[in-house]
Amino acid sequence: MDIIRNILTSATLALAMTLSAQEKISAPMNDTNGVIDNTIDSLNKARTARPVAGSSRKGDNPVLFLVGNSTMRTGTLGNGSNGQWGWGYYLPDYFDPEKITVENHALGGMSSRTFYKKLWNDVLAGIREGDLVIIELGHNDNGPYDSGRARASIPGTGKESLPVTIQETGERDTVYTYGEYMRRFVNDVKSRGGCPILFSLTPRNAWEDADSTIISRVNTTYGLWAREVAESEGVAFVDLNEITAAKYERFGKEKVKTMFYLDRIHTSEFGARVNAESAVEGIAGLDGTDLKDYLLPQLPDTVTGSSRKAGCPVLFTIGDSTVKNEDSDEESMWGWGSVIDQLLDTTLISVENHAFPGRSARTFLDEGRWDKIYNALQPGDFVLIQFGHNDGGDINTGKARGELHGAGNESKVFKMESTGINKVVYTYGWYLRKFVMDAREKGATPVILSHTPRNRWRGDSIESNKDNLGKWAREAAESAGACFIDLNSISGQKLQKLGKEKSKAYFKHDHTHSSLAGARLNAESIADGLLKSDCPLKEFLKHDR
Repeated sequence: MDIIRNILTSATLALAMTLSAQEKISAPMNDTNGVIDNTIDSLNKARTARPVAGSSRKGDNPVLFLVGNSTMRTGTLGNGSNGQWGWGYYLPDYFDPEKITVENHALGGMSSRTFYKKLWNDVLAGIREGDLVIIELGHNDNGPYDSGRARASIPGTGKESLPVTIQETGERDTVYTYGEYMRRFVNDVKSRGGCPILFSLTPRNAWEDADSTIISRVNTTYGLWAREVAESEGVAFVDLNEITAAKYERFGKEKVKTMFYLDRIHTSEFGARVNAESAVEGIAGLDGTDLKDYLLPQLPDTVTGSSRKAGCPVLFTIGDSTVKNEDSDEESMWGWGSVIDQLLDTTLISVENHAFPGRSARTFLDEGRWDKIYNALQPGDFVLIQFGHNDGGDINTGKARGELHGAGNESKVFKMESTGINKVVYTYGWYLRKFVMDAREKGATPVILSHTPRNRWRGDSIESNKDNLGKWAREAAESAGACFIDLNSISGQKLQKLGKEKSKAYFKHDHTHSSLAGARLNAESIADGLLKSDCPLKEFLKHDR
C-alpha cells in the first residue's frame, strides 16, 4: 500500500510540476492552416523513399542538403501523386551536377521539433566538411504540445522549455522554442564542418481584405524568428516568403490560385517552380557562403522579342503546325503565323511566330515555350493563341498531349506512361485562360482563335468544331473577357464556297496542314475577324490589303 501511495504521490508531484511549467510557457501557435497534413504515414517508408544522407556525393564534391516540410517535399514519396509538389523537387535543376549534388530530405508534416527529434540524426550523419544545408521549417510548428500530432514548438527564440507527456502514447518529451530548434540545427551543421542557411517559410494563398497584399508579406512569427536566429548565429538567411510573396502580388489573386493545388498551403507544379526560382534568386544574393558559385549560369533569351522596334509593339503567335510549319517554299506546308505579317503594317508592329508543330496548349506550356514569350512580353504587345488540333488525343499514353474536355476548372492527376511522373492535367479551356491571364498580367492583349478547319467533309458540308473545341475556345475567351475570333468558322465558310475539290489546293499532304494558299486564307480570315472585333490589333492592319 505504501508503494502504491508513493507512486501516486510521485505522479501527482510530476503533474503539478508540469502544470506549473506550462503556466510560465506561452501557448502554442493556433493551427489556422485549415489543412490536415497526413503525409507522414510511415517513417520506415519515408526512410526508403528519401535518400540516404550523402549517398549522392560525387567524389569529394559537396552536397546541398534540404531540410523542411511538405512545402519542400510534398507527401511521403514527394512524387506529386496528389497533384502537389514541393520546391525542393525542382531546385537541382539550377545547380551544376558536376560540382554539387542536391538531396531533398524534407518530409511532409514535419515541424522544427519533430524533424529534429525523428529525422535529423540520419541527415546529420551524412554531412561532411564543406557541405551546405538549407533549413526551412515552421509551417507545422503550431497546434498542441502534448496531443494529436504533438509537433508544436514554443513560440519565439528564447530559452524556454516545457516537459510534456504525450496524451495518446504516454511518451515523455521536452519542448523547446522554435528558435532553439533552429539554433540546434545550425550548431549541429557547424560541428560537422558544414554551412547552414536558414530560409523563411513559403507564402500561403492568403490575402488581406483588399485582395492585393499577401497576409504573410510581413514576417512577424517564424520568418522573423528564423532571421533573428540567423543573425545571432552569424549564418546566411534567405527570405523566401518575401521574394515569392512579391511575385504573387504582381501576379494577382486569380493567377496565384494556379500556384496551389487542393488547399492554400501546398503548391502545384507551377507554384513549386516559382518557389524554386525564388530560392535561387535568394541564394544568388547571399554573402558568406559559396553556394551561389555552384549555380548553373542562366543564359538570357536573345531570340524571343528580338524583333522589337523602339516604341513599337510585337505580335506573338503561339500554336501548332497550322500556325508554324516548314514555311520554306511554295511546295512546303505552311502555317498562317508565317504569312500574317503581310497583312500588317510592319513599320508599326513586328511579328514573331513562336508556334511549334505537334504541340497542344498543355505541351506548349509544359515545355517552357510559353515562359519565353511571357518573359518577353511588354505593355502594348499582342498574342494570337490557337490550339486544338493536338489537344484531343491521349493524355498520359502515346504522345501524351491531350487535355480534359471542356473549358471549366476541372483537373485530374495522371501518371505519364513514358516517364512515370505524375502530372496534373486541366481542361483545354483552362490552358487557354492561363495564356490570357499571363498576357494580361504583362500588359499585353491576348486573342483566342478557334483552330483552323480541316479538309474533312460530310457530304457537301465541311466539318466544323463548333460543338467541341471551337465551343470550348469561345467559352474560355468569354469567361476570361478576351477577344475571340472564330477562325474555324470564318475559314470554313470560305472553303465551303470553294467546294470539296477546289479546297484541296489549300491543304498539303493531308486534311490538316495548310499549303501556302491555305495559310494565306487563314491569315485573311483572322484579319476579317479582327475588323469585326473591338481588338486594338485591327488598327495595325494594312488599309490596302
